[in-house]
Amino acid sequence: MPRSEYAPWGRVVVTGGAGFIGSHTVDYIVTLSLASEVVVVDNFSSGSVKNIEHHIGKSYFQLIKADLKYFDSTWANMFRDADAVLHFAANPEVRISSVEPRVHFDENVVATFNVLEASRRSDVKLHFFASSSTVYGDAEKIPTPEGHPLKPISVYGASKAACELLYHAYSKLYGFSVSIGRYANVIGYRSGHGVIVDFINKLKLSPQTLEILGDGTQRKSYLHVSDAVEATIAITQYVEEAKGLHVFNIGNDDWVTVKEIADIVVEEMGLENVQYKYVTTMPDGRGWPGDVKLMLLDISKIKSTVGWRPRLSSREAVRKAVREALGKEVFMWVKA
Repeated sequence: MPRSEYAPWGRVVVTGGAGFIGSHTVDYIVTLSLASEVVVVDNFSSGSVKNIEHHIGKSYFQLIKADLKYFDSTWANMFRDADAVLHFAANPEVRISSVEPRVHFDENVVATFNVLEASRRSDVKLHFFASSSTVYGDAEKIPTPEGHPLKPISVYGASKAACELLYHAYSKLYGFSVSIGRYANVIGYRSGHGVIVDFINKLKLSPQTLEILGDGTQRKSYLHVSDAVEATIAITQYVEEAKGLHVFNIGNDDWVTVKEIADIVVEEMGLENVQYKYVTTMPDGRGWPGDVKLMLLDISKIKSTVGWRPRLSSREAVRKAVREALGKEVFMWVKA
């Protein structure tokens, strides 16, 4: 599709575009007129049509319901004439990998290979891949830079690392320009899982007691989805000019403990005298097998190279996400 000054990209394919981060990315692209056409490919295993229903029926939007685990011309043909592929489709539940590891192999690794093959056949050169801080495992250096060895301790983290290697190969072999974003914990409006959602749901059922997985000292970096999406587009635009493959940590400058998150949730729900019940199945106090207890990314590279930095701190992001989940704040993109 021809480009214009208002649409730097023509067709953009967003896999997992009905999911949490993917749907916000679609909204951001449309709001800022970054593309003339957006194609969402999603199987709705974790995403929801509600996240994108405001785009359905519009001339700039196409929705393909398909399972990327199975290579199919129905969705693969939509890659033709695309300027970019933003790949978010994956199973996001880290905990499930300890009991159902094949889920992450199939839905993350196999699906990613199929996306890359569809891109190769349609000669799509510009790519973003949504990776994760879990590829580092229990990092030996904190804050953790992009050059740190990848030693995942969950099958989820291993699947993301495997996908990164596939992107490396396709970049070298077929000239793909690739931005890989290793996200910290992304939170906010439309998130359907994670510690904040878990705490709110538990407290709605039992306002006086909150069960917390782990000892509450787990400390991690949190990023509001608005910051995550802005970083995603920024590094993809950077790579379009720079070419090659570039890896960026996408996180925050600070971190918070699980107990601090619980305190914020309790405060925002207007509860008092809530008793915390810590469930420690792991000897070192982490929440479950494969859970990374300490995570803080070094984001100096994306700051210096791309010029992006988070607008909200971890604590501010948590509070905003809690308020959005409770309906106390409404989130929407506003065109600058």
